[in-house]
Amino acid sequence: MQEIIEKLLVLQDRDRKISRVTQELAHIGPERESLKAKAASTQTALDAAKLRVKQIESERKQRDLEIEGKKSQIEKYLNQQLQTRKNEEYKALTHEIEMAKEVIFKIEDAEIVLMEQAEVAQKNVVAATAEAAAAKKLVDEQIGQLNQREENLKKEFAELTGSRAQLASAVDDSTRSRYERLFKSKGENVVVTVEHSACGGCHMKLPTQIVTNCRAQAELVTCPNCGRILYFTRDMILTAAD
Repeated sequence: MQEIIEKLLVLQDRDRKISRVTQELAHIGPERESLKAKAASTQTALDAAKLRVKQIESERKQRDLEIEGKKSQIEKYLNQQLQTRKNEEYKALTHEIEMAKEVIFKIEDAEIVLMEQAEVAQKNVVAATAEAAAAKKLVDEQIGQLNQREENLKKEFAELTGSRAQLASAVDDSTRSRYERLFKSKGENVVVTVEHSACGGCHMKLPTQIVTNCRAQAELVTCPNCGRILYFTRDMILTAAD
């Protein structure tokens, strides 16, 4: 019976390693996507900064067009003043000219604000460009490391699963079937020790007869509480702690 336990422990160790590698492989994809998202966020920030520069430039051009329009109006009013002989009409045109000049002054003040905003926006583009470049470089390096790690894990997984069949075949069908059902339902701790007269898996107190049978190693012993397979070594303490 001790030989069967030893084979099961070897198989369990192999299955634990396969489980670990499988979990690590499952995390690589999301981790890679998370890194790409970080790089994408800095690029989005850069695109937004560049867009702001374009928007300000577009606003400045629009203001220039508005000023040109008002200047054209002033020129038109001045020409009309030269042609009119009516004092009231002349005064009305003078008022329109003054109003147009006032609008021009306001637009020019707004352009000064836009120039200041453009300066800030350009600085933001420079900073965002540097940040995006640094993020891309870092992410590319990290993704390269992830890809290498993934390749190594896949290789390890292939080696582990390739030899598992041979290890499993060394265990009789009935015992192997019981072990695999337990591994699926209980997790990685299927073949466990007896610790202070308690199951090493569920930690429930074991009946004296179960402990005796386990120590005798004449048959495969399972925990009556959780069903895990129990085994005994000379280093174990079989008496319950006070």
